[in-house]
Amino acid sequence: MVGFRQSVCSLLGYLFFRLSPPGCYHDFKQDVPKSVVIVGAGSAGLAMLKTLLALPVESRSEWDIVLYERRRDVGGIWLPDPSPPPPPKLPETPLYPLLHADTPVPIMTYPHLPFPPSTPLFPSHEYIERYHQDYATHYDLWPYIKFNHSVLSSSWVGTPHAGHWEIVVEDHNGDRIQKSFDHLVAAVGLSYAPHMVIFPGQETWLENTKGGLQREIFHSMWYRHPSWYVNQTVVVVGGGASGVDVSSQVSQYARKVYLSVRSSLRGGMPTGPVEMKPEISHFTLDEVIFTDGSTVQDVDTIILATGYDLRVPFLEEGGEVIVKPGSNETDEQRLTTNLRYLFPLHKHIFSLSASYPTNALAFIGLPGSPFRLSTRPSIIVNGSLLAPRAELLSELADSEEDLRRRGYDPYYIGHKMVDNSAFDYQEGLIKTLRLKEGLPKQNITFRGWKRLEALGLAEEWLAGVESEDEWADLMRRVNAWQRDWETVHHLVFPDVILVYS
Repeated sequence: MVGFRQSVCSLLGYLFFRLSPPGCYHDFKQDVPKSVVIVGAGSAGLAMLKTLLALPVESRSEWDIVLYERRRDVGGIWLPDPSPPPPPKLPETPLYPLLHADTPVPIMTYPHLPFPPSTPLFPSHEYIERYHQDYATHYDLWPYIKFNHSVLSSSWVGTPHAGHWEIVVEDHNGDRIQKSFDHLVAAVGLSYAPHMVIFPGQETWLENTKGGLQREIFHSMWYRHPSWYVNQTVVVVGGGASGVDVSSQVSQYARKVYLSVRSSLRGGMPTGPVEMKPEISHFTLDEVIFTDGSTVQDVDTIILATGYDLRVPFLEEGGEVIVKPGSNETDEQRLTTNLRYLFPLHKHIFSLSASYPTNALAFIGLPGSPFRLSTRPSIIVNGSLLAPRAELLSELADSEEDLRRRGYDPYYIGHKMVDNSAFDYQEGLIKTLRLKEGLPKQNITFRGWKRLEALGLAEEWLAGVESEDEWADLMRRVNAWQRDWETVHHLVFPDVILVYS
């Protein structure tokens, strides 16, 4: 995932600073003052900052490059919240203490900086948090990052061909600062606004407490410890990675756990005594009713692992992004989020708003891809890739129509990649990966690693694994070892390459 984002950042770095007003190209060697602001010091934001600083010093000596991070350190979602508040106030991150990555280490690795030796193949969040800190230290990123600085609003001042961003930032003292930048990169992630599902009758059910115990319905963003649910009956809603993980953890403590899934599981199979249920239909005074007509009584807690709404608050506040839930319409001057899809964007990256140049605003990390598409030097793309806006809009329309022909609504699936396919730029990178022999499928590798840990063999397999190639080879060996074992035992699992929560 991180390697893919590094490739995207290289593309951005090239286009941002070689492409000036449409049709006019500048040589890197020219001393042209530029300013760029990056919002968010997670995986994507750090990769973007490193890419810019890797440009020749003589080219960027007078550039103003700054990264604003609202929290105290790097790491994004992997940085724990020291004191998460109760609902409805949002915690800083949905990270919970027992969270482990469901993506193997080689796929999360930045190019040329492997995880430390003896890191588990599917590490806990502490390893990933420290890795981001090591990355910032290795590339001397710290001087360019302003922590405890929240970007409140961003507005374009100018014409479709020239202008700047007016950014309002609240600093660590609570003071508001206004600054101007030529280019804006949004690297804020997707786990900000929890998607709350409302079921008929739930308010009546919540109010009907028994024995002095308060029933609860809350989003998994507030979930932290499975031990909180000792002897409870819990229904987890959602078949993605979070729903599967939370239900598996809680089942070790709760009296009974149900996992309610709308269609099919997308995050693997839960472990432990978890009973599968279809989608919730409604609540009565004492029961949870499912769409197949089955009922469950004495439920204490409902945990909604239902994902997140796609929101970009600092661009909404500036009027650059409008919110139209469920819509597929926008105007030419602004981007629109329907809470699942931000549009129109070129390649899920560049804003195609007619208010500013096509390289003025970019997003990193909207397509949730578990591929590590490049461990080699980042991809260099000619600046002429960005055709005129009308042509890019036509290309986007063609891509959306292709999804419709394959049975998908692009305004519903949003920025997810489906059917193991992608839009043009990802398809090209996936092809490159396959030419390099690729990496094994994620699910079988995960099952193999869990079996190695259960057998006490994980440390033995990690011995001597340090370089990028050695990490990739470890994945291949785990994959082959697990496949042989499953073949002998006649086990069949639905392996998929792309998994979404």
